[in-house]
Amino acid sequence: MISKPAGPVPAWTLALGAVFSVQLAAALSVDLIAAVGPAGTAWLRLTAGAVILLAVARPPLREIRRADVPGLLALGIASGLMGIAFLAAIERIPLGTAVAIEFLGPLTVAAARGHTRRALLWPATALVGVVLLTEPWSGSVDGVGVAWAIGAGIGWATYILLTQRVGDRYSGIKGLTITVPIAALTTAFVGIPQASGNLTVTIVAASVGLALMFPVLTFTLEMAALRRMTHTAFGTLMALEPAAGVLFGLVVLQQNPAIIQIVGVVLVILAGAAAQYGGSRTPPHRTKGTQPNTLS
Repeated sequence: MISKPAGPVPAWTLALGAVFSVQLAAALSVDLIAAVGPAGTAWLRLTAGAVILLAVARPPLREIRRADVPGLLALGIASGLMGIAFLAAIERIPLGTAVAIEFLGPLTVAAARGHTRRALLWPATALVGVVLLTEPWSGSVDGVGVAWAIGAGIGWATYILLTQRVGDRYSGIKGLTITVPIAALTTAFVGIPQASGNLTVTIVAASVGLALMFPVLTFTLEMAALRRMTHTAFGTLMALEPAAGVLFGLVVLQQNPAIIQIVGVVLVILAGAAAQYGGSRTPPHRTKGTQPNTLS
């Protein structure tokens, strides 16, 4: 009997792989942030990621049309700014807390797209979870760190919407060979001054290793998943990011959450899963030699 060939990897496994890849990279980046700063770390990781991507694939420059340019630039810039903001947040507040606050961005977008009053309940529930995580009544909340995490959340919401559009337009990792270099250039304006004078062979080597996890593996898995999933289905799995952040914060950084903070994480996850539900998505059909006209 001839066995049937294995089918494609389920889209949900790609999304979960991205979740664990980005959070592990974040936890392992803390020492690098201490050495070259959050912007310097973002610049080094994205630059190394851009070099790796360009080494394995050619950017589809001939396929770029005028209508594509705004979306490609926006995704690259959003990715770079999101990276700086998130790394600046975890420099000041625990990883799990930063991820939970950041998740409010895409969660709010998902609720707004729900078009029902009940959908607004979920961001409110997640906000209660974030309050439990930050414990403002203790007087120890870091307002600057929270503000950076909120900025990262805005970037994340933008990133998810634009990634699906770029993924629909370009096959494989072609889109990443354009957007990741743009992200690296975006971070260079602040990252180079912050990192200058502190670069060593060890730091550069560490940056290359981290770049393999983020942005290379993370962005590749997310783009592949978003080609085959709706925003809502993808967002449901992204609701596990705060849990992954707490896990790696505990294991790698020895950041021990209190019971009330664990309750806060659970509320954020439940709110995310409830607000974002959906199924699979069929990628736009491409006939040989043709491409969709726009990124929309």
